[in-house]
Amino acid sequence: MKIQELTTYLEEIAPLSYQESYDNSGLLVGNPQEELTSVLISLDCTESVVDEAIAKGCNLIISHHPIVFKGLKKFTGANYVERVIIKAIQNNIALYAIHTNLDNIFGGVSSKIGEKIGLTHTAILQQKKNLLLKLIVYVPRSHVESVREALFEAGAGSIGRYDQCSYNTAGYGTFRPLEGAEPSIGNIGQQERVEETKIEVIFPKSKERNILVAMYSSHPYEEIAYNIVTLENSFQEVGSGIIGNLSVPMAEEDFLRHLKDKLNLTVIRHTALRGKEVSRVAVCGGAGGFLLSDAKRSGADFFVTADYKYHEFFDAEEDIVIADTGHFESEQFTQELLLEIIRKKFANFAVLITEIDTNPIKYYS
Repeated sequence: MKIQELTTYLEEIAPLSYQESYDNSGLLVGNPQEELTSVLISLDCTESVVDEAIAKGCNLIISHHPIVFKGLKKFTGANYVERVIIKAIQNNIALYAIHTNLDNIFGGVSSKIGEKIGLTHTAILQQKKNLLLKLIVYVPRSHVESVREALFEAGAGSIGRYDQCSYNTAGYGTFRPLEGAEPSIGNIGQQERVEETKIEVIFPKSKERNILVAMYSSHPYEEIAYNIVTLENSFQEVGSGIIGNLSVPMAEEDFLRHLKDKLNLTVIRHTALRGKEVSRVAVCGGAGGFLLSDAKRSGADFFVTADYKYHEFFDAEEDIVIADTGHFESEQFTQELLLEIIRKKFANFAVLITEIDTNPIKYYS
């Protein structure tokens, strides 16, 4: 198996188009056509992780955090980023990052935390917009079923927990083939009137190429009348953080103990407790302070995230309890998540989780 086969699969699960503008997910180092031996998964890509990959014979490291965020102008080994890149290249180890695109899918990083702490009826906390497109295509009646099925097969027509969704309007189209045309219906120089159906389907922007290939391969016309519209609708399956419910409400201190136990935490920084039961919880792996307003609007009693600064804690304003678990701690189960994702498709392939603790923050107690 080549590296590209695995990375293509990962990008079907978490398309690169879902990453934030500042991010740098994808294949950072290596030849995608290289034969893949085995994979090492890590939250961060450090020198010790590369050494571990060398020792274990892994020629691909998949990390959550990209080792490169900005352009590099020199490779002198002056800092750990350059040393990691140099060592990876010298040892023919590819480096792949799957960061905010994995954060932004339902079933991603935040969902994994929600699973660990027992949240039910979860949903994306802040849904993204401008990621859905609508295809409108005009099809002769004889080919409506085959075109529609081809579009469904390519990924069109999924809305929430429903698939094969389409809207179909009957009508007729007119056209006149000119010299040089090769019409499947009609004759050169004669206007034709054909009973047609207008098919409308919604699909994610990341699947646009597949949808167009399916349309062109299944449609009988030489020239196809269609248009694609960008929708303002929120995408229910893509966005930041999650919101969910505890199956059994807890007292606030009990919930803090629950968090500490389920997430293997040393310490939790939090705002003042409000003396209320905890039943609804918002979660964001990593730095999630930008979602506080969404957490409040969703009716959350607790907001579990990381990287809060001193003054930002005041923004809770006793409307919610903010619980800062630490950045590494909030994303530690991403390694387990990636292992599960890969093994769903490649069950017999060697995929290892690093034994290196890459958390740069230590606690003294």
